[in-house]
Amino acid sequence: MLSIYHNSRCSKSREVLALLEQLGRPFEVINYLQQPLNESELRQLLAKLALKPQQLIRQKEQEFKDLGLDSPDLADEVYLQALLQHPKLIERPIVVCGDKAVVARPASRVQELL
Repeated sequence: MLSIYHNSRCSKSREVLALLEQLGRPFEVINYLQQPLNESELRQLLAKLALKPQQLIRQKEQEFKDLGLDSPDLADEVYLQALLQHPKLIERPIVVCGDKAVVARPASRVQELL
């Protein structure tokens, strides 16, 4: 079963959602802004992505600068807490299949999971 961590206001996320619909495989849509991840879920997602928290942060969001996250010396835990408290900072869309996941930018990265 596929899952997509989706933000309906994001054009890339909508593009990947349309791609999943075209594939005709069942999938679950997780609106992570309305249903924020808890710490355990976020850690599991990072493990599936094989990324550190800093690598999942949207650096162009104003919150990134406002929170001082542009310092290269911050610990992973600081980035993790920022992602938990400010889910808008999570890069999107994320597609999960089993124990693997990709940030689907570009949308064709979904093919890596199939």
